[in-house]
Amino acid sequence: MSSLPDDFDPRESRPTERAPAVVPVPSRVTFNRLELNRILNLYGRMVADGDWRDYAIDFFKDRAVFSVFRRASEVPIYRIEKDPRLARKQGAYSVISASGLILRRGHELDRVLLVIDRKLALV
Repeated sequence: MSSLPDDFDPRESRPTERAPAVVPVPSRVTFNRLELNRILNLYGRMVADGDWRDYAIDFFKDRAVFSVFRRASEVPIYRIEKDPRLARKQGAYSVISASGLILRRGHELDRVLLVIDRKLALV
């Protein structure tokens, strides 16, 4: 015989509503393969010209940063940032100078990186 009471109704013990499915939020923002390829192509050209010597990549919860250095012991001369929170507003990509001035911001990485490429063409 079962150990359940006589007045037990199994339909009452089930939850009536399901908990909403939790979508996992990425733990940090990263550059995808195409973005990193475009940035590293630019970096390689600038290293070949002798303008840049070192770089650093940082992945944070809210943004990804590619920093470019003239020498390893200095502050970065440029920071290429990807901030998905700004994707619908001003654009997720930006190039920031050593002084903190935003040189260009936009939705497409190639167009944002033109601000650095143009300086190469003017020399």
